[in-house]
Amino acid sequence: MIQYRTLSEDEICCSLFQDFIRHQVVTKCWRKEHGKWIIKDDPFVDDWGEAEYQILVSCLKHTVSSGGFVYGAFCDKKLKGFVSVEAELFGGEEKYLDVTSIHTSEDMRGKGIGRALFHSAKDWARKRGAKKLYISAHSAVESQAFYRAMGCVEAKVYHPMHVEQEPCDCQLEVSLQ
Repeated sequence: MIQYRTLSEDEICCSLFQDFIRHQVVTKCWRKEHGKWIIKDDPFVDDWGEAEYQILVSCLKHTVSSGGFVYGAFCDKKLKGFVSVEAELFGGEEKYLDVTSIHTSEDMRGKGIGRALFHSAKDWARKRGAKKLYISAHSAVESQAFYRAMGCVEAKVYHPMHVEQEPCDCQLEVSLQ
């Protein structure tokens, strides 16, 4: 049985992720060329090592300490999914809150964890006064299928920092109405 709960800053550390498998075999990705979205071959394996987990821990701790939301999915007391949302509204009239991470462990994908985490992020953001969630999302076809199933569409306003940091990501939004 999956249990969900908010994560505290104190418990966010590298050992929290010892049973989390961030592994994704990617073959095709969405790319925007000449104003149109197309699917292109782009094979690679997305996997995190110790350095990536250290960066993740630092980012998630910052999210919590600055008033944001970090929410986890646990199976047998082992972290198997998480989502984070930053606390600061941006985008003017769009009133976005930024989903900075959402991941499900490879061994637990397809069980509804991502969907539950996404809905928790939407609920939290709605209570904070946001009109939309903003997601700078991995462009893999499978990742984009998840976001489309969650109701995401191309963002009306792009967040320049995300575009600069991850130029191949798809910039998405979802209404909280």
